Amino acid sequence: MSLQFVKARTSDALTLNGISKRAFDSDVQVGAPSAGGPPGYMSMPFHTKMARSNHLYKLTDDGLIVGGAILFPDKDKLNVGRIFVSPEHFRKGYGIYMMQEIEAMFSDAKEFTLDTPIWNVRTNAFYSKLGYKEARRDNEFIYYSKKHE
Repeated sequence: MSLQFVKARTSDALTLNGISKRAFDSDVQVGAPSAGGPPGYMSMPFHTKMARSNHLYKLTDDGLIVGGAILFPDKDKLNVGRIFVSPEHFRKGYGIYMMQEIEAMFSDAKEFTLDTPIWNVRTNAFYSKLGYKEARRDNEFIYYSKKHE
């Protein structure tokens, strides 16, 4: 396994768009009311724009793109807009690897924030396991925070 987590190029947007769509649509298996995802999750213009503005990242294993992330640094905080892994690569440690790489890459951030739907048992368990604490919730989302010492 030769893993690399790096900024994506606009030429990666098509592949990452497809992975994002398949990953988020698979959430129907863990409680989603229907196939779907966050805004722009299956939009080429959105992923191209995220790549152009340096917010889109890709995870490759031996050169094959297996996942991605959209990250929003803001002063001393980093918002993990989303991470996603191709469904055929679920449960192989890629998500954990990406989150560890994100935290290492933005080691000067004092806090990492993210949110995930209340109904998504998979992602809520995942972020809790990685040390993220619930900061608040509304009717749809749980908002997590992890302080960086």
